[in-house]
Amino acid sequence: MAVRVLILEDDKLFNETLQDFLEEEGYLLDAVMDPYSALDLTYEKRYDIYLFDVNLPYESGFDLLGKLRSAGDMTPTIFLTSREDKESLAEGFGLGADDYMKKPIDFDELQLRIDALLRRQTRTHCVRIGEYTLDVKNKILFHQEEEVELTVKVIELLMLFVQSKGDVVSNTFIKEQLWTANQMPSDGSIRVYVTQLKKLFPEHITNIRGVGYKFRNLDA
Repeated sequence: MAVRVLILEDDKLFNETLQDFLEEEGYLLDAVMDPYSALDLTYEKRYDIYLFDVNLPYESGFDLLGKLRSAGDMTPTIFLTSREDKESLAEGFGLGADDYMKKPIDFDELQLRIDALLRRQTRTHCVRIGEYTLDVKNKILFHQEEEVELTVKVIELLMLFVQSKGDVVSNTFIKEQLWTANQMPSDGSIRVYVTQLKKLFPEHITNIRGVGYKFRNLDA
């Protein structure tokens, strides 16, 4: 199966050069130049690896990765950056980056790093919730061996709940994580998503009136 890669790089020429190289190596690609477009794509598709620049318009690659990790997205991520200071290196790894390459990039080395990173990710991170299993890496919920059909935002909300480890998840936090800055969050949509999850996990979700929700994983 081909590996799907999301490239986030605001230098148009370097972005196109990355695409040309990786396409020749057989990777499936989506490439964008700003973090908001990248975030939208992560809601629509599942990727095997992210290649993120750090210095970007609107917000940094660090900011984007922080949002993704907070939402439970553990897709392997390599930062490609011209930064050389140790503080940036520490910040990137602290947010959950898996690797870090300094520009100019050696493309053969990049492919080796991608392959090595994917080999380390062969074991999927799964969470048991009653009779269900949540595949956090691929954002899929299974009932026994069968995939449960849920929209991306419902899965993202479930991952927020699981990650909360019993703490209250506020409506404000849900809006920040499930919608991008250029999207209009909706209280009505949140209620619809929660209702869908309550059908699957009626004993796990408690409505905290006027605040948000509490999710208790009885198997944790």
